[in-house]
Amino acid sequence: MEATIGNFFESVGHFFSGGDQIPWCDSDVVAGCEREVAEAEKGSSEELKSECIMRLSWSLVHSKRSEDVQRGIAMLEASLSSNCSPLQMREKLYLLSVGYYRSGEYPRSRNLVERCLEIAPDWRQALTLKEAVEEKITKDGVIGIGIAATAVGLLAGGIAAALTRR
Repeated sequence: MEATIGNFFESVGHFFSGGDQIPWCDSDVVAGCEREVAEAEKGSSEELKSECIMRLSWSLVHSKRSEDVQRGIAMLEASLSSNCSPLQMREKLYLLSVGYYRSGEYPRSRNLVERCLEIAPDWRQALTLKEAVEEKITKDGVIGIGIAATAVGLLAGGIAAALTRR
């Protein structure tokens, strides 16, 4: 019985905390990647520049700062139009999905992670992200229903009170 109650409280806590498995990145890592890109711009090969830009994109969409996340999204969206291998496309779609997830744009994130999974159906990172996105969408729906039900209850209570005063 205690285990059941403990599991219940743990699941409720997890529901409201929204604990996901996606890593965060601090500003020091972002700054290091920006320096790396600047160095690569000084005459390195295109392949090295591309790798540095992908690392910077990764750090930006995993950043705790929303303006970094938006910068990462913009960089990745701009790079989607370039010709790239399926592996690179998978990476870009995944990182874009992380960016939209961090921005709270869950339906867009889900769409991108599903496109990513079309390329690599068994990719564990993408499957984990898809699960986190689905949880957020479900949680937002449940909270939305709760708010709507409360509003309807308050409105009905107000109408009933007004009618009983007459």
